[in-house]
Amino acid sequence: MLEIRLNCENCDKELRPNSNEAMICTFECTFCINCVQNILKNVCPNCGGGFEKRPVRPKQLLIKYPPTKERIFKPIDKKKFEKLLLLNKEKDPIKR
Repeated sequence: MLEIRLNCENCDKELRPNSNEAMICTFECTFCINCVQNILKNVCPNCGGGFEKRPVRPKQLLIKYPPTKERIFKPIDKKKFEKLLLLNKEKDPIKR
């Protein structure tokens, strides 16, 4: 089951459980759509994978299965990320 993280790891933007702006990678690294499109260029800085829109958990299930309370905030180091980005930004995530 998804953790449903409540913030962007890069800019710390609030991403409520029903947010249409939340994007996740295969390991549930969570970023806002703005960071994914404009900074990360669809390359996860943690694993190199791509992103997909995070599904919305139905309201009635949020009580039984609430979002995680842990917030992960670790803005990317642009210098370290640059190499990973150059290797992957032009590749389809399925071919990385």
